[in-house]
Amino acid sequence: MNHEITAPKLKVAVMGAGAVGCYYGGMLARAGHDVMLVARQSHVDAINRDGLRLQTLSFDEQVQVKASTDVASIAIADVVLFSVKSSDTESAGRLMQPFLCADALIICLQNGVDNADRLRAVLPGQAVAAAVVYVATEMAGPGHVKHNGRGDLVIEASGTAAVVQALLAAGVPTEVSSNVRGELWSKLILNCAYNAVSAIAQLPYGKTVQGVGVQGLMQDVVAECLAVAQAEGVHVTGDVQAAVAALAGSMPNQSSSTAQDLARGKPTEIDYLNGFIVQRGLALGVATPANRVLWALVKLLEAKSA
Repeated sequence: MNHEITAPKLKVAVMGAGAVGCYYGGMLARAGHDVMLVARQSHVDAINRDGLRLQTLSFDEQVQVKASTDVASIAIADVVLFSVKSSDTESAGRLMQPFLCADALIICLQNGVDNADRLRAVLPGQAVAAAVVYVATEMAGPGHVKHNGRGDLVIEASGTAAVVQALLAAGVPTEVSSNVRGELWSKLILNCAYNAVSAIAQLPYGKTVQGVGVQGLMQDVVAECLAVAQAEGVHVTGDVQAAVAALAGSMPNQSSSTAQDLARGKPTEIDYLNGFIVQRGLALGVATPANRVLWALVKLLEAKSA
C-alpha cells in the first residue's frame, strides 16, 4: 500500500482509543497523518514502546502513533475521533472542553443514536458530526487491535469533506449521507438484534443465529424497533431485516461489544441499545416485549459480573 498522503495532512486525536478508535486512528496514522491516541495506561505503554499493532484482514503491522492517558493531549487536534462508551459521552465531552481548539471537528464513532446531540449539548459552538460505524474489531492485547471484518463509515456532510477525503485515501470506505439519523437507527436495530443475544450466550454471531428460535426472536426485535422508529418519525434507511439476516454471514466469528464487555466484567452499553428502544417505546406507547427481555437479562448479567 502507498503510505504517502494524497489528502491534506490532518492532526487527529482519538478520545477513548479502544478497539474502534485504535482501528480508525491506526489507519489514518498508517497513511501518514499525525495521530494521538488517548487511551488506558496499559495500551499507552505498549503503543509508546512498540507502536500500535494493527492486525487486519489484509495486513499485520506495527504502526507508529503517539499515545497518552492525558486528555490535554487532544489540544493538537483539528479532528477528534470520539469513541468513548455511550454512557461516558457527557463526562468525556466536559473533560475535553478546556483543551479543544475552537475550530476542531469532533466525529462521534459510537453505538446508539443520540450521542452527537448529547455531545453538542455539553460543547455548545463546537462542530460535532455524527457517524455510523460498521466494523468488527477487538483489543487482542495491550496496544494490539484485531480487525475481524468490514470497516466502513457513514458520516453526515457538514464540515467533514477533508476528513472524508483522508479516510478514503487511508483505505477506509466512507460514505456521506444526508440522512445520518436514519443510518444511525439502521445500525441501532442491527445492534439490538445481535448484541444482547451474543452477550447472553457468549457466542459469536455465526453460532448465535443457529440457536433454536433465535432468528425468530431477532425478527421480533427488529419489528419492535421499526415500530418505535416509525412513531419517532425516523426514516430508517435500507432493508433492515435483510441486513440483520446477512450480518452473521459477513462476520461469523465476531462477538458483540456487549458480549466482550460482559466477559471482561465491564459495564455494557445495553441501556443505549435495547434499553433505548424500551425507553422510547414507553414514551411513545409502542410495546417492546422482546427488547425488554433482552435488556433485562443483560442488566442482570451485568450486575452479576460487577
